Amino acid sequence: MTMTMTMPDRSSRWLLIGSLALNLFFIGTLISLAARTYVASQPAATERPRTAAARIERLAAPLPAADADALRAAFRARVSAAEGARDALNKAYEGARASLRADPFEPAALRAALVEARAARPAYDQIMQDILLTGATAMSSEGRHKLADWPASRPAKPQR
Repeated sequence: MTMTMTMPDRSSRWLLIGSLALNLFFIGTLISLAARTYVASQPAATERPRTAAARIERLAAPLPAADADALRAAFRARVSAAEGARDALNKAYEGARASLRADPFEPAALRAALVEARAARPAYDQIMQDILLTGATAMSSEGRHKLADWPASRPAKPQR
């Protein structure tokens, strides 16, 4: 009689453990799918806006408040020129990407797009450097030192 009582208990126990394992598997699958969807919807760390305003904000972020305001004021004075130059540079880069994606590939089209990008880059750099110079002129010594350390997250060059 004791033999018949322990057999159903033992099989019930294994059924319970199996059911628990299956439920944990499904819960883990649902959590991983939810996490993947959440992470996929977030922009990658390397993605950032490619605008002059975004660049100024990245430069101003570590600065003391007054110095950041001085840099932003210098940018506001030349915002249309800076954004126009950045838009021209972005358009040139997009032309190069389109040339690379074209089928059939045309080297002459890529060469022309790269020439356009090479011409657009110095104009953008000149405007941004003028903004930086104007902003740095109005900054404190501490602000200029912090600006000189930008970006702080850049890895050190390996020793040779």
